[in-house]
Amino acid sequence: MFLKNTRTLALLLLVLGLAGCNSPERKIIGKWNPEGETNEIIYEFRRGGGVTAGKQPGKYTFDGTRMKLQTQTATFMYEVEFAGDDRMIWREGSGTRTELRRME
Repeated sequence: MFLKNTRTLALLLLVLGLAGCNSPERKIIGKWNPEGETNEIIYEFRRGGGVTAGKQPGKYTFDGTRMKLQTQTATFMYEVEFAGDDRMIWREGSGTRTELRRME
């Protein structure tokens, strides 16, 4: 009985751990550069919800795949999609699409 419960617990922890690896909160960590922007703003996302947009500090939160990005001057809502480890796509409610690349 003990061995069966231990195996079940180990399997549950493995599944939960793998699910956490694919979360947007983990994938977004790092520096991102929007493609095709003339005034390139580098976004740096940190663990715990901190972000720097250019030189402006802010914070971000996720609700599923929706991200709320807040700076001192504005708040933005994006639907976020990841295409591999180095590409992220933001979609606004208006239909505007922004592609970002992870910086080395």
